[in-house]
Amino acid sequence: MKALQEALGELLGDARLVVTPLPDTDLSLWLIDPANMDRAFCAEETRRILEEPPYWSFCWASGLAMARFLAEQPHWVAGKRVLDFGAGSGVVAIAAARAGALEVVACDLDLLALAACRANAELNRVTLGYSADFFNEADRYDLVLVADVLYDRANLPLLDQFLSRGREVLVADSRVRDFQHPAYRPLAKLQALTLPDLAEPWEFRQVSLYHAQREG
Repeated sequence: MKALQEALGELLGDARLVVTPLPDTDLSLWLIDPANMDRAFCAEETRRILEEPPYWSFCWASGLAMARFLAEQPHWVAGKRVLDFGAGSGVVAIAAARAGALEVVACDLDLLALAACRANAELNRVTLGYSADFFNEADRYDLVLVADVLYDRANLPLLDQFLSRGREVLVADSRVRDFQHPAYRPLAKLQALTLPDLAEPWEFRQVSLYHAQREG
């Protein structure tokens, strides 16, 4: 926690992490204090945030929606080996572990995100594995979970890669309105908001869930 707090302080000097209960779940996460978002940022703070955004200090709407979905429908993960791609705060990985997954690996390129996953796993009393390199993972997973990764359309080609490591994929996204991929079918429409609340437009609170399954 100390390293996470120090990293956040380097971006926003007065920012602090607080334990935040997630609505309509039994989970809590270490997230940026909402009071730290209720002010104008100076130019230097804005530059730092844009260059090194602390994604891991927020619970994004798609992640919260998928966490609720797994709690309501645990059969998707129960007894399975699961990888959470772009884990961020770890909310989806933690929800999968809570829902009875045999093994859950939180995967993120950002080492601070993995540290946040560890802190949040401890907070929620679950055990996770950790990986900083998806492509170094073996093709051994029953399910790959992907939440709030397609905010950058440059990440869309990753949709072709997820089935190379898992037999099935669940993708939660609130950004791509023209989502089309032959391997993925719409599964559900969910609603959630980002915490702390960024006052995002209504459409970003509408989360679409997609499912893909490897052939053969």
